[in-house]
Amino acid sequence: MKNSILVLMLFAFSSLLFGQTPAHLVKPGDTLNKDAFINTVEQTLQLFLADYVNQNNYDSIINALNYEPGATPQFSDDIYCARLKKMNEMSPFHLDCNAATLSTIKFFAQNRRGFARIVLGRSTLYFDMFEEKLAEYGLPVELKYLSVIESGLRPQVKSRAGALGLWQFMYRTGLYFGLKENSYIDERMDPLLATDAACRYLKQLYGIYGDWNLALAAYNAGPGNVNKAIRRSGNKTTYWEVRPFLPSETQGYVPNFIAAAYLLTYHAEHNIIPMDVKVHYAQLDTMCLSAGVHMNTISKLVDWNIEDIKILNPIYKTTFIPKSGPGQCVSGPLEKIGLLVSLEDSLHALERQIYFPQPVPVVKPIVPDILTDNPEDSLAVNPIEAIESFIYHKVKAGETMGTISTKYGISVEQIMEWNALRTTNIYIGQRLKLKNGPGATIVTPAPVVPRPQPVKKYYNVRAGETFSKIAQRHGLTQTQLSKLNPGVNINLLTIGQRLRIK
Repeated sequence: MKNSILVLMLFAFSSLLFGQTPAHLVKPGDTLNKDAFINTVEQTLQLFLADYVNQNNYDSIINALNYEPGATPQFSDDIYCARLKKMNEMSPFHLDCNAATLSTIKFFAQNRRGFARIVLGRSTLYFDMFEEKLAEYGLPVELKYLSVIESGLRPQVKSRAGALGLWQFMYRTGLYFGLKENSYIDERMDPLLATDAACRYLKQLYGIYGDWNLALAAYNAGPGNVNKAIRRSGNKTTYWEVRPFLPSETQGYVPNFIAAAYLLTYHAEHNIIPMDVKVHYAQLDTMCLSAGVHMNTISKLVDWNIEDIKILNPIYKTTFIPKSGPGQCVSGPLEKIGLLVSLEDSLHALERQIYFPQPVPVVKPIVPDILTDNPEDSLAVNPIEAIESFIYHKVKAGETMGTISTKYGISVEQIMEWNALRTTNIYIGQRLKLKNGPGATIVTPAPVVPRPQPVKKYYNVRAGETFSKIAQRHGLTQTQLSKLNPGVNINLLTIGQRLRIK
């Protein structure tokens, strides 16, 4: 609704400006300064957005309650229950006021104040979008608080079990709901795509159980565990009846959800002021790219901090935005995206200049006609310095980062740096960029020579290391490392254990 109002206001303002002089009445010689017009529209839009973003004056609310700075208000159970009752009147959830929810609310209000402040700040970037998507699927608006207890509104957070993103999708569940992953992107980290998938999943779960609290339990523990709990409860049909038979983590899941919903609704009453944020959801815009671009190129062109680009575009695993069909997009503040759109040709030209420079012809040095016997005379003409350039290697079956680095006489770390890779994982058909020139080893395949006798090299296991990490550290696959260490149990390494790595 808020976004609709914003669009209508902008449309009305634009119509007013355009409507002043109809195109068919413009006289020859009259000109409309398009840059001035665009600047006027953008300035007006920025003023409106600034007013919209700052419309909630939390200081005045807290001042009206006469709180001292840093005070932690406490309330009676009757007040907590009255507030939950008021929330219940506007919600299809059963926000019951019982011993479990009361104790969780009190814990959050006392010990999660900093967390609430941070999440309230982050919510300005996500809650408007959540509400828009939830309304699209006809789901309760309170479900926006689910992402708070799942991820703390951090799109790049990953659980110990491997769940990822704002809505903490496991890999297989993400695939089931259309969230793709490759070497450069993971759509579980994309706020919009993951929210759409979460809405579809939650709608499906509610269709199964007909109870929102049970649907939340199934989101946390999986439908299988909830079904088993229902059977053990004697086929009860509400969360609070089934709760004693759920896994211990899930028993606390719905009380945590209710406590988060309560504290974020009544944060001013609890003297909690949202953390300041750099940008609001309403101030974002998006531009889709026609070719792959590094974030570093964008940063240089429009003076946009690369960390801020990464925060607003968490779908990308690295700082490279790949070309794909349809084109991958970049989101950011209106002024940055507007500047990028106007400089799109310059963006791609700068990308080619930085990462794909054209080879410069090497001019042969002029050799003097007469040479003397003095060796120093031969140094009188300085040879032209080598020009930095790149070649490409297409990965073949059986090749690893280690074998490729050995083939070209370079390090694994260099290959990872030149290709913006975070891990040594590569795939068949992948094109790896290899540098040639000043500061780099000449990247031409080494000549075939008789293989020297293998030299054994060993490594002592350190605290916290796994077999896979040791293999990766030394440019090996787990299979290669296993062959070098027959009889070693890869799941039972001990500190100081000696492993052969060459």
